[in-house]
Amino acid sequence: MDRPNSPGHLQAAVARAPASALATNKVLRNTYLLLAATLAFSAVTSGVAMALNLPHPGLILTLAGYFGLLFGVHKTANSATGLLFVFALTGFMGYTLGPIVSAYLQFVPNGHTVVMNAFGITALTFVGLSAYAESGRSFSFLGGFLFVGILTAFVLGLVAVFFEIPALSLAVSAMFVLLMAGLILYQTGEIVNGGETNYILATVTLYVSVFNLFTSLLHLLGMAGDE
Repeated sequence: MDRPNSPGHLQAAVARAPASALATNKVLRNTYLLLAATLAFSAVTSGVAMALNLPHPGLILTLAGYFGLLFGVHKTANSATGLLFVFALTGFMGYTLGPIVSAYLQFVPNGHTVVMNAFGITALTFVGLSAYAESGRSFSFLGGFLFVGILTAFVLGLVAVFFEIPALSLAVSAMFVLLMAGLILYQTGEIVNGGETNYILATVTLYVSVFNLFTSLLHLLGMAGDE
């Protein structure tokens, strides 16, 4: 039997390292490719909703559709069917975004500027945080904090909607900007360090991060420009 530091063990470790790096790079590459495709598909469904002037489905239907499709993604993430659920989820979210963007363009002063600024900040934030996370540093310590923070912000957001508290709504949007930035760091770091090996689940997490970051920035920038 080889000793732990024997040539046999060292050769095996050296052989495993490139294989592990290749697997990680494959997950990262597939995640970014699928994320780009889902963002493009989401933009199309959003554009169609805007062109047809479709109404927003409302909070209850949006939550039901989101959590239902998200459940489908998690149940089928290890099969090709998972891809269908990913596009169903992101297409649905794109549809819900269309009426929101239309409202900003029509009713918010300098609405076009607000939308473009929110889009630009979202894109720059995602690229910057992803590049930083790809350095190999671990952000796994953020996991518990993000879970509690997102759950808290979600509940507070519902309170702000049902009790019509604008100040709380703004605070929740600010919370989501910080939490989604942290989630991008966490998820990308998990992929780079081998903690996430399913590119379907990784894509959905990053998509939700980008979606919530964009909508939260829309809210904050829109309120800042609307006296």
